[in-house]
Amino acid sequence: MADSLLHLENIEKVFRMGDVEVRALRGVSIDVETGGFVAIMGPSGSGKSTLMNIIGCLDRPTAGRYVLAGTEVSHLGRAELAEVRNRTLGFVFQNFNLLSRTSAVENVELPLLYAGVKSAERRRRATAALEKVGLGSRMDHHPNQLSGGQQQRVAIARALVGNPKVILADEPTGNLDSRTSIEVMAMFQELRTQGITVVLVTHEPDIAAFAERVIILRDGRIETDRRQTMRPAVVPPPSAEEAHP
Repeated sequence: MADSLLHLENIEKVFRMGDVEVRALRGVSIDVETGGFVAIMGPSGSGKSTLMNIIGCLDRPTAGRYVLAGTEVSHLGRAELAEVRNRTLGFVFQNFNLLSRTSAVENVELPLLYAGVKSAERRRRATAALEKVGLGSRMDHHPNQLSGGQQQRVAIARALVGNPKVILADEPTGNLDSRTSIEVMAMFQELRTQGITVVLVTHEPDIAAFAERVIILRDGRIETDRRQTMRPAVVPPPSAEEAHP
C-alpha cells in the first residue's frame, strides 16, 4: 500500500431492494500505483460499474476501506466526497456528456466554474487543456461541429483541466470507430507517461490490450488480475477516402 495511489481493501457493496439484498461487490481488493494504466472488464452484472462508482467517489462501500491519494474516503459524507473527487479525479464517458449549445472551451471550463475559479484563469487553463489534446484550433466549435473523436478529446481536456491524479474512463471508445479509438488510447498512454493514473472500464479486449494491467470481475469478485505487455497505440495513416474526402 505504501506506493499505492488507489488502495481498496475488502470492498463490499450491498444494495437493498425491499427485502432483497444484492451483493454487487464481494471483498474486492486492489492497489493501483501512480502512473498505472488499468482496464477493468467483466460481463454485465459483474460489479464493474459499481466498482468504478466507488473508485470515483460517486458511491460509498458497504464495508471495507478505500484510500485515495492518502485520504481514507470509505466513510466520508457526500460533501467531503465531492471535494475529494473534484481535487483528485477526472471523468471521461462513452457519450462525451458535452453541452450542445456550448463551445469546446466553455465545456472544458465547466469544472473550474463549479470550483469557483475566476474567468481569466478558467479560460487560460481550458485553452491549455485543449491544446494538450490537439484541439487548440477548435476551441470555439460546438459539439455538432466536431467529429466523435474530437468530442471525446474535448471530454478528455475537460477531465484534465483540474489537474487530476486519476482519469476514470467508462467505455471511452464505445461510440468511436477503430482508428479514433486508437487515437484516444494513445492519448491515455501519453498521460500515463506524465504520471497520471488511468483506470478504464471496457468490454473490448482489443481496447484492454492497450493497458498494462487487466482486472476481470465476475459475480462481484476479482476473477483475474494480471499485468501484460502494453500494446503501443500507434495510429494508422488515414485511408485515401479519409485523406481526400
